[in-house]
Amino acid sequence: MSSTRRKFSQEFKDELCREVIDTARPIKSVATEYGVGTETLRNWLKKYKEAHGGPETEPELNVSERARLKELERENQELKAEAAFLKKAAAYFAREPR
Repeated sequence: MSSTRRKFSQEFKDELCREVIDTARPIKSVATEYGVGTETLRNWLKKYKEAHGGPETEPELNVSERARLKELERENQELKAEAAFLKKAAAYFAREPR
């Protein structure tokens, strides 16, 4: 079982990384299209972002942003609960004989 290791040019690697970043396509999709391993492309992307100053993680939130986020998450939870209740009520009244 001898297999030769494929070598890719830096331009090819950069092109694939730019495609993932610019089009926001999933890494797996781009990797499959070009016949490259998913983890290989993920590693290339990590190195590309380090070399080109791309953000690796999201910036930290300050106190007011965290408070706002928490408030929005609470409101979202309430709206989901209301929607679930209304869905159940609609189903109940829909099957009740008139």
